[in-house]
Amino acid sequence: MNNAKPVTVSFAAHFKLSTDMSSKTDEEMEHMSSVPYSSVVGSIMYAMVCIRPDISHEVSVVSRYVLAKMSDSVVGYMDSDFIGDLDKRRSLTGFSSNLHSSSLSSDKEVETYEASTSKGLRGQLTKVVLAYSGGLDTSVIVPWLRENYGCEVVCFTADVGQGLKELEGLEEKALASGACQLVVKDLKEEFVRDYIFPCLRAGAMYERKYLLGTSMARPVIAKAMVDVAKEVGADAVAHGCTGKGNDQVRFELTFFALNPELNIVAPWREWDIKGREDAIEYAQKHNVPVPVTKKSIYSRDRNLWHLSHEGDILEDPANEPKKDMYMMSVDPEDAPNQPEYVEIGIESGLPVSVNGKKLSPASLLSQLNEIGGRHGIGRIDMVENRLVGMKSRGVYETPGGTILFTAARELESLTLDRETMQVKDSLALKYAELVYAGRWFDPLRESMDAFMGKITEKTTGSVTVKLYKGSVSVTSRTSPYSLYRQDISSFESGKIYDQADAAGFIRLYGLPMKVRAMLEKGI
Repeated sequence: MNNAKPVTVSFAAHFKLSTDMSSKTDEEMEHMSSVPYSSVVGSIMYAMVCIRPDISHEVSVVSRYVLAKMSDSVVGYMDSDFIGDLDKRRSLTGFSSNLHSSSLSSDKEVETYEASTSKGLRGQLTKVVLAYSGGLDTSVIVPWLRENYGCEVVCFTADVGQGLKELEGLEEKALASGACQLVVKDLKEEFVRDYIFPCLRAGAMYERKYLLGTSMARPVIAKAMVDVAKEVGADAVAHGCTGKGNDQVRFELTFFALNPELNIVAPWREWDIKGREDAIEYAQKHNVPVPVTKKSIYSRDRNLWHLSHEGDILEDPANEPKKDMYMMSVDPEDAPNQPEYVEIGIESGLPVSVNGKKLSPASLLSQLNEIGGRHGIGRIDMVENRLVGMKSRGVYETPGGTILFTAARELESLTLDRETMQVKDSLALKYAELVYAGRWFDPLRESMDAFMGKITEKTTGSVTVKLYKGSVSVTSRTSPYSLYRQDISSFESGKIYDQADAAGFIRLYGLPMKVRAMLEKGI
């Protein structure tokens, strides 16, 4: 708008209404309506902040943005009597700030406002909540969202036990990338109590090995993002998942289930960035500080339940993992030469204590991670079938989880009868599949969870395990609801079980097989 001519617009009615200036003559009002447009805007903004001091900061940002777009006047013309009338209102409210002072808002705020009011290259959103880790990818996503969707970006980080080091300096990184704020929520207890423990009680294990560490974490994070979106008034959520993995499905199915009105942005499915070098170039172009930490050759995901490793030499299933790759557990060969015994207390299928000491869910798991890690417990190397159709190879460390899984299943050997255990085990396969596929909030999983809760009501007791150089073996199990009766199971004669009864049982049980054989032989 260089060399723009003053535009005259009649704002007299607006002035009279907003400032109660009924004493102004028509000549005075006409005089005010003939000033340059930027002066009128300045006057309106000044009136607004005097009347509504509670929104003064927001008005100042808007005014600086509007006035910065005009070349004829930044300060603007204001009638002295008009200012005087407004000053009277200002004195009554206690408001004391100059609208045109440069201290009202920073250039950063004006830039943020401009981004949020201009249409992006791909559309227009108001505010987006981004799942944020502080790494290169999510740091680049912040300016990309602003550029392509003309929106404010609220970065969200969930503490699910990934470690304090991963949370250091996040706010500075987020703001430097262009975010308007960072929200961090501690979800560790909720994660273990409401997601990990139900899966443990269900006996959920995907494809014979995987204890669902990442699969369980995504819905608790996505749920929190939906909550934050509501708190900050966002109309969209975004994540940094690639278009080849399972996590994109897990995040988005949770968004669908909890707030289907939210828009979803998945930059990796939209942008032209192909890899790390492209991301660095984009970051430098947009003045985003590039993380200077050494790039890991592995793709890792860590939370309180596990640590996963993918990529590099692991992409060839024939390669043995390197010894220095592991982070949560020592090499079993280097583990202590003496075994360690650990007692796990369980109530209604859920762990409650370690060695007789009751702990919160997150504290209990943290302690078992430490114990199991020093004995090399819980290392799994597997090739799995991803939901999106391809196979992938991953290595998982789940020290505490492996101990708990072993103990929970062992206690069920005392408390569940044969038919119940078989049905539970068959449903556990489907339960694991639903969790792996991101259908945590699916009514089917919730119904199955209710069944698991009911069927394990009597699974209460304690299990002692021996940890030794990567192995977990059960040495003791007890329960007040045990279905095991020594007086019945003993090889010695008993009153309840008469061995002679077995003959008739076998004849009836084997009758279908006997009849088939008779048919084949023509008997």
